[in-house]
Amino acid sequence: MIMNYLKKITGTLLLCFIAFSCAEDDNDLGFVNGVATPSNIALLVQLSQDNSGTATLTPSGESTSLFTLDFGDNSGTVEIIPGNSVSHIYSEGSYTATLIAENINGETTEFTQQVEVSFLPPENLVVTINRVAGDNFSIEVSAEADLAVGFEVLFGDVQDETPTPMMVDETITHTYPDVGEYQLTVTALSGGAETTSVTETVVIDNPIVLPIDFESETIEYVFEDFGGAINTVIDNPDASGVNTSSKVVEFFKEPGAETFAGTVISLGGPIDFSEFQAFKLDSWSPLAGSTVKLKLENANDPNISAEIDALTSTTNAWESIFFDFSSADLSQEYSKVIVFYDFGNAGNGDTFYYDNIEQTSVASTQIGLPLDFENANLNYQIIGFEGAESELEANPDPSGINTSDNVIRTTKTVGAQFFAGTAIPLDVPIDFSSTESISMKTWSPKANIPVRLKLENSSGDFVELDVNTTVTNQWEELTWSFTGMTGGIEFTQVVVFFEFVVDLPGDGTTYYFDDVELAISGIGLPLDFEDPIANYQIIGFEGADSALEANPDPTGVNTSSTVVRTTKAVGAQFFAGTAIPIDEPIVFSGTEQIKMKVWSPKLDIPVRLKLENGNGEFVELDVNTTVTNQWEELVWDFSGMNTTPAFDTVVVFFEFVVDLPGDGSTYYFDDIDYAN
Repeated sequence: MIMNYLKKITGTLLLCFIAFSCAEDDNDLGFVNGVATPSNIALLVQLSQDNSGTATLTPSGESTSLFTLDFGDNSGTVEIIPGNSVSHIYSEGSYTATLIAENINGETTEFTQQVEVSFLPPENLVVTINRVAGDNFSIEVSAEADLAVGFEVLFGDVQDETPTPMMVDETITHTYPDVGEYQLTVTALSGGAETTSVTETVVIDNPIVLPIDFESETIEYVFEDFGGAINTVIDNPDASGVNTSSKVVEFFKEPGAETFAGTVISLGGPIDFSEFQAFKLDSWSPLAGSTVKLKLENANDPNISAEIDALTSTTNAWESIFFDFSSADLSQEYSKVIVFYDFGNAGNGDTFYYDNIEQTSVASTQIGLPLDFENANLNYQIIGFEGAESELEANPDPSGINTSDNVIRTTKTVGAQFFAGTAIPLDVPIDFSSTESISMKTWSPKANIPVRLKLENSSGDFVELDVNTTVTNQWEELTWSFTGMTGGIEFTQVVVFFEFVVDLPGDGTTYYFDDVELAISGIGLPLDFEDPIANYQIIGFEGADSALEANPDPTGVNTSSTVVRTTKAVGAQFFAGTAIPIDEPIVFSGTEQIKMKVWSPKLDIPVRLKLENGNGEFVELDVNTTVTNQWEELVWDFSGMNTTPAFDTVVVFFEFVVDLPGDGSTYYFDDIDYAN
């Protein structure tokens, strides 16, 4: 375009010259022919210092009307009018720029210029590494540097690692496979050969932090045992009730272990008490009323510590126990958690379990089971009704199984309704996930009177059972078995009736009760003999040899693993049999039938089922076998008999025929349960 413009100017000048020559001398063009060939050609190259590769190129020369510049990087040519410059971006490298200068006659002179483009190394490289919140194995990396056009990162966790690119102002995340020290290298790129690198050590650890659930496969749970305690993370041996998690800690207190045997769990940092000042721990203990001590200690000074005791309230079942540290000096730094079981007693070879150590709010002000009436901070509502006067009072007889300070007194006033009783609303519904039995300590001046325990809610749902007192003027513990009756219903009120006899009015008698709680999950119906933890007592007597054994014929109606074998030895008494004591008494409600699976080599022989208790009360009934050498289910219907007592022993007799001695036959039975 510039060339066309110059040609037009030249043409115009020539016409002028022709016009003048016509006036003066048509053949005089000497001044044009006298224009010199371009000379003194030069090319000034000015490179920026920001690693952008930008160059400013300024041509110069004499007798030149136009420059044509080839940058030497295969990007093409450009025309430049003398006195002007051109900007061009080079990559790092060496180039030969070619400049052609042309005069108005079209004569040219060529000039070459070496262009050296080299980038400076990036400066002031700063690398920022941050942990990803909630993920001990992940980091975030960013970097900044002067003269950098980008970055590359080597995280240092694999061999022959391929660098990960990272743009300016970009943050990238990386997850390490395991704990350890890693060398992380960030390289700042100049856009050319020059680079600047920084290497940082990244320490990946996975410290123990609250809450501690012992479920992580990447955390190394370290126990500093002392005094004869041995702590180990194991599979939950009793995944039920309040703790169905997979992993727990086994606390074994060796025989002869110190009274203060325990273990230290070191945390990754000081405990934060800004929100929670109490701790909760899920506990499983073979001992009720045993002291669990939780101690918090400074990492460097054992004299800086705080400790709280709590008591187990059940046996062989999970429960949550609480430790209120709100009165401790929480301005101190505590980073060690120390657990003691059965504190104050020497080791006896007992095994305890604990799990889910976590912070919680200061001990709950909500009322729920167990009800021991000892917490002065709780607002127990004790509601007597229909002529029952009920109050929280001091224990009038702190002896025997109940030496606690506070109990509930209820007086069934003269003329009170037979259904006069005491209601206690609960804030926390009763959790029957681990057991469906409730125990309560009672004190009564009358023996063999029914005590009705009723559980209900605001929706009108309820269950109720009667259990008779067995002693007078002393504390005893009664148990109500609601097995099969609770049906997942949430009960939020406990109601207690003494001497619940229809149409029998109150006579002014005073009773007491205390410690309403979920009963120890003991042995009771149904008896399937499959629980590996349960201590089944299989008692053969009068020539019957009885024991738990593997099912010899897992077919038909009984494919279970374990059954009871009983062999009626040669010459055994005709009343030789098998007694099985149970912890949860049989209480008939809604049915008076019991079913049992039996296996007999003999047809049409009587099988006697007897239910009895320690007071000499019993019911018994014979039902004959109908098949041989296979399992069948028999049903004993006790309707019409006195099934009111609570029976705590099941007795089974095979071939109960008077004066017929044993002949060495072997029988089996299983799955004793209520029948519909």
